[in-house]
Amino acid sequence: MRDSSGQGSTGQGAARSSTPRLTSPRIPPLPPDQWGPGMRDALAALLPTDARHPLPPRGEGRSKGLNVLGTLAQHPTLTTAYHTFNGYILFGSTLDPRDRELLVLRVSILRDAPYEWAQHVIQGLDAGLTREEIERIRVGPTAEGWLPIERTMLQAVDELVDDAMVTDETWKALAEHFGTEELMDLVFTVGCYELLAMAFNSFGLQLDDDLRP
Repeated sequence: MRDSSGQGSTGQGAARSSTPRLTSPRIPPLPPDQWGPGMRDALAALLPTDARHPLPPRGEGRSKGLNVLGTLAQHPTLTTAYHTFNGYILFGSTLDPRDRELLVLRVSILRDAPYEWAQHVIQGLDAGLTREEIERIRVGPTAEGWLPIERTMLQAVDELVDDAMVTDETWKALAEHFGTEELMDLVFTVGCYELLAMAFNSFGLQLDDDLRP
């Protein structure tokens, strides 16, 4: 498969899509000066005040995400609803941020979602993933070097994306490490970013200049 954002992967890590990604947006992002008043509520929903996992200080390499926010600004009511969910996944989840980013990056590889991948490489590094680990996520659970629970988490992502269900064997292995709330958060995290990958790919969301390799 062609490499639209430096994702190029092979074997277990190959993206599951055979549909070429769009090279121009179907829904053009609005510049910030055209965002309606509803975007204030939408942005507030993404950043809950009772965050369990605060966002790290903005580093020099972190994208402002203007293309995604500008696209979502076309539908502030929907964005507020989604950001309420996504805000929990990012800041209120029982999962450690590093574990969350492991899941999100695997979803983005399997769904060949260039924007999601580029954004979450940055967030993954913020959360403690190394460049080497991020490269291994392309390959998936069969790559050498994972801890057993990390391998199991990646396997769970593959199963959810493939069949919308975690197998008994994988669930039992996860349950040896995670409690009920963490197990639920794991499945909802995969679903949250599976949905976002569908939206970004279908809308033709393009990389911001500060996300390009």
